[in-house]
Amino acid sequence: MMPRQRLRDLGISIGRFPTGPWNAITDVPGVMVGQSTIIEGTDKRTGVTAVLPKSGSIFHSPIVGGHFVLNGAGEVSGLVQLAEWGVLETPILLTNTLSVGAVSHGAVQYMVEQSPGIGTKHDVIIPVVGECDDSFLNDIAGDHVTAEHVYEALRSARSGPVEEGSVGSGTGMITCDLKAGIGTASRVVASLGDGTTIGVLVMSNFGRLRDLRIDGLPIGRRIEPMFAELEKRRTLYGSIICVLGTNAPVSSKQLDRLCKRAALGIGRAGSYAAHGSGEIIVGFSTANAIQRGELPDFHHLRQLPDRKMDALYAATIEATEEAIANALCMAEPMIGTQSRFVPALPLDVLVETWEAWRAVEQRGYEGSAGSRNE
Repeated sequence: MMPRQRLRDLGISIGRFPTGPWNAITDVPGVMVGQSTIIEGTDKRTGVTAVLPKSGSIFHSPIVGGHFVLNGAGEVSGLVQLAEWGVLETPILLTNTLSVGAVSHGAVQYMVEQSPGIGTKHDVIIPVVGECDDSFLNDIAGDHVTAEHVYEALRSARSGPVEEGSVGSGTGMITCDLKAGIGTASRVVASLGDGTTIGVLVMSNFGRLRDLRIDGLPIGRRIEPMFAELEKRRTLYGSIICVLGTNAPVSSKQLDRLCKRAALGIGRAGSYAAHGSGEIIVGFSTANAIQRGELPDFHHLRQLPDRKMDALYAATIEATEEAIANALCMAEPMIGTQSRFVPALPLDVLVETWEAWRAVEQRGYEGSAGSRNE
């Protein structure tokens, strides 16, 4: 059996833009990711993932934020304030549906320790915490996530490669009836200046197997007969939370528009944003920061002209689709609560099908070119 590998390590790449060094959201300078994974006994399959958008205190130096809700059968606490102000002032944390309160509480404790004036000298905070339902594999009502796990995720946050698959908040997550979880990818947009980068991290938990596509390849339909007898989520469609980061100088409105394009990447992977599914995207730009406590006459913020955004739009779609594929490619099969089993994407079948698909495509292209040249 082929070992778990990221999509590009299998020889499959999506799109035309180059990736950053780690092909991860951490390719955006200053961005760090930390995780706390809970796997105990037969019932605990959950955790916390933390995205720190910048080194140093984001509370004392907030940055521009944005969002888009494709379908709202999900929750990101703190999103209303972020949407109103266009400012992100806390880390972004991900967990399971019933642990949003515990994670928010842990994040408040952590940030008050880091900045003791919160709630007294300074404003209060509303941590940004996103959720997906991992109850197919996890005893979600068991109250397993605590402030300790929030601290572990935040304190372990680092730049560099990001662990993917069944880790952190993605531990119990499923995508298109296959094991998935955390995935990430990045794109470098050289036309906007050296180092202009889009990074995406997903907690992927949506969909049905028959709808799964990877760069247009209908791999879900190809492998569905292999898993016809397995128990699947019959009534739950699942959700996805997508975190988008960039160092491009963009406004909050422009970030909102970038987040809409991430939704297109989710759609390319096979989601149709079903009734019970939450597709929510949270975005940030590290290019502009606002110093808390200062009250100047003006804030001077840099912003790209709207007509230069197209390359960022395309790069966002590519990175989002590949992040979802990486979550699937890196996740191992898992047995969880009630002895439920979720298989992993069979990488050997993916590669075999991909190569056959591309061979047919190439023959068709060469035949068309030959006809034109005759």
